[in-house]
Amino acid sequence: MKLIDAFQAEHELIDQVLGAFRTYADRLGEPDADADVDPQDGRRFAAFFAEYVGHFHVEREEQILFAALVDDAGLPADRGPVHAITQEHREMDAWLRRMQPLLEQGSLAPNDRHALRMLATRYSHALWRHIDAENSVLYQEGAERLGRYGVSELPDRAMRPAEAAAQADAAALLGRYPAREDATLTRGEGCFMCSAHGTTCEGLEAEWWDEMEWDDFFNR
Repeated sequence: MKLIDAFQAEHELIDQVLGAFRTYADRLGEPDADADVDPQDGRRFAAFFAEYVGHFHVEREEQILFAALVDDAGLPADRGPVHAITQEHREMDAWLRRMQPLLEQGSLAPNDRHALRMLATRYSHALWRHIDAENSVLYQEGAERLGRYGVSELPDRAMRPAEAAAQADAAALLGRYPAREDATLTRGEGCFMCSAHGTTCEGLEAEWWDEMEWDDFFNR
């Protein structure tokens, strides 16, 4: 499915920019930070996460893919994977809104730099795990279920100017701040460490599988 292929390609860029963002946030805590950091890059990172991730990527996921899963494939919107992923979108957007004033200030006091690094770590951990869960679970299972209902392709939309500008700025950010990995973060396939498990989601199999799928599973 072309739309899901596009989402996965977007995830590759988002993954890299998250690593660059962590490099940027870490440099802010160094003694010679002002020499290594462009004061305007905070605004560029904020725009990338707000426009490219929040508006372009997430908006299309929710309004096109998730809507199709609910309307065409009959999957629940108020619990299960669609609900869990949507709630994660809301949580990460809230953390981004807390970071934006700090990113847009340019020059930060030491306590604000520390606060930004803490928020950057929390936001990047959540978004990295979110990407893994979508790539390995939601996209694959979602495409399969849509196919059963005769949906082989979904519509898409072009980037708006602000979204395209944010994407263009990403190349410069990656050039100035080499993407880093976080050794403290465990990543992997599946709904890894999902906070919704046991509350609004009992796992993809329990929430989405039908009797035929369970029979096939046990027969194997």
